[in-house]
Amino acid sequence: MTEDEIKIVSRECLQGLDCLHSNHVMHRDLKSANILLGTDGSVKLADFGFSAQLTPEQSRRSSMVGSTWWMAPEVVKGQLYGPKTDIWSFGIVAIEMVEGEPPYWDRNSPSARLLIATKGTPELRQPKLLSSWLCDFLSCCLQTDEARRWSAKELLQHPFVTSAKPKASLVPLIVSLKEWKEKRRMRRPL
Repeated sequence: MTEDEIKIVSRECLQGLDCLHSNHVMHRDLKSANILLGTDGSVKLADFGFSAQLTPEQSRRSSMVGSTWWMAPEVVKGQLYGPKTDIWSFGIVAIEMVEGEPPYWDRNSPSARLLIATKGTPELRQPKLLSSWLCDFLSCCLQTDEARRWSAKELLQHPFVTSAKPKASLVPLIVSLKEWKEKRRMRRPL
């Protein structure tokens, strides 16, 4: 995806996460497969099967749920965690939008969890090709110390996100993807 497209998807997803977190809900399985793009350019978060309602008595969790490659280090390590684990997961989604797959995708689940727990913030393949705003945005999402990681509300004020175009700008991307999928479907033998 282009940086302009990533900006729009980021803004829309962060608005959804801000709404969830403001209502004391963690998604806990944020990944690209759980982000839906509509033909009008709308972006929606989906699949709340692992979501957790937080309460004053239980404002953090420690269960290891979600999809390995998008898990935050604190989740992999079995530590207590809060809503900012969703921000880490979104940072991994952003890397996926840049590189086409999440870090450690070529590893099996146990190996990927070990790398997440020990290596910390994943390295980009070609960071010099990215704008300084995108690199800084990723850094804000992928702080290994959950306390230093930005919230969805803070990220919505980041220059990378505030410079996003209207969501209707995604329509050409979505239309071309639909056409590509239709052509692939038509080429498959019966």
